[in-house]
Amino acid sequence: MKITDVEVLELRAPGFDASIYDSSWSTCVIRVHTDAGICGISEVDSVPAVVRAIVEAEPYHGNALGLKSVLLGQDPLEPGRLWDRMFEATYMYGRRGVVIHAMSGIDIALWDICGKAAGKPVSALLGGSGQRTRIKAYGTVYPLGRTDDEIAGALDNALGCGLRAVKIAAEPIWREEPELACDIVRKVRGHIGADIDLMLDGVGVWQDPEEILPLIPFLRDQRVSWLEAPLPLEKVEGYGRLHGHGIPIGGGDLGMTTRYEYAAMIETGKADILQPDITMVGGYSEMMIVSAMARDAGRRIVPHGYKTNILNATNLNFLAQHWADEMLEYSLSPSPLLRSLTLETFPLDADGMAFVPAGPGLGVTLDEAIVSAYRVA
Repeated sequence: MKITDVEVLELRAPGFDASIYDSSWSTCVIRVHTDAGICGISEVDSVPAVVRAIVEAEPYHGNALGLKSVLLGQDPLEPGRLWDRMFEATYMYGRRGVVIHAMSGIDIALWDICGKAAGKPVSALLGGSGQRTRIKAYGTVYPLGRTDDEIAGALDNALGCGLRAVKIAAEPIWREEPELACDIVRKVRGHIGADIDLMLDGVGVWQDPEEILPLIPFLRDQRVSWLEAPLPLEKVEGYGRLHGHGIPIGGGDLGMTTRYEYAAMIETGKADILQPDITMVGGYSEMMIVSAMARDAGRRIVPHGYKTNILNATNLNFLAQHWADEMLEYSLSPSPLLRSLTLETFPLDADGMAFVPAGPGLGVTLDEAIVSAYRVA
């Protein structure tokens, strides 16, 4: 089997607003085609036009090639070898950032092809200690709002989906008004009750660990399960200063790539929870390496996921074989792309669990009518 084409599509739903961080409204879909008629799919949480440029770029020299030129004619059933080949071929202008994001999407699509060719889900190909059939989901409640009615409405929407765990996101104003942050967290805990897991995403709004440390006893009292992305990712040493204060600290979700950056987050940042986005870290091939690093270091892995059902399927396949029970991030965005881009859906059962797709590859199929309707020329 040989790769015949690598296709990058930008999809955008009506109502898309670039001023709001909700990447469920716009996505970058990658399709890898083969001469056997098997097509692998994925999506990337990155800028579609830039991803397309990296894929389609004409060769510049041996360490500065467009990814398609590296892949055409290659065997898609060797994703690990092709990952190394892409990394070497983009060494001069890549190694981190959006080049790795583009490689991630291609790698996921290659694993999708491998699963389809073998007639097995990707989770079975990845191996692992077992095969779970369902995964507990937590809902990212964003935007949360500030008034009592807004907060209650957003939380009721999440709980109405059957979720037994929710994550709320900080706002920039929380940095200047910590009393407002405490008031909102207290209202959230009071509304959801004691039996629902609660997490807090800092979204990097704080700039110094000294701004956060006074809040940690309160968050601990409110039984916040983890504090995610409290600082910008480049402040790795600051993450290390937040370690050991009674709340697990998570990091890496907003664009961190490769084993090399996560090694620093483990060693210097001392993060308790690594949160790679499989569409950014380097795809499944690199995710499994980071996962092994986390296990060796005694850390957890909770994948980031705020896209469409393609990423839900991607994460479910990883979590199904993972060495520990961890939760699926479950976007609650109202974007029509989120639930309709694939023919398969992932409703939650009575226990707030999502079923792992059982079909070959990722186990999801693009709805071509939706692709045609929302494709950006």
